[in-house]
Amino acid sequence: MISLGVFVGLLAALVVFLIVTLVRRGNRATENADGLLIEQARRTQAHDDRSSYSSMTVHNTFPTTRDARRP
Repeated sequence: MISLGVFVGLLAALVVFLIVTLVRRGNRATENADGLLIEQARRTQAHDDRSSYSSMTVHNTFPTTRDARRP
C-alpha cells in the first residue's frame, strides 16, 4: 500500500509539472493564418453563445436571487 507521504509527493510533483508547462507555454501569438482564423472563429462563437444563452434571452426576464418557482 502506498504511503500518504509518497502520494502527496506525487501530487506535488504533478502540480509543479503542470505549472511549469503552463508557464513555458505562456501567451504566445499564433504563428500562422490558419491559427488566427481558428481563434477568431472561436471568439465569435463564444460571443454569439453568450448573447444567445443569456438569462434575459432564455427566460425573458432579468436574473434574480430567488427563483420564481420556489416559495
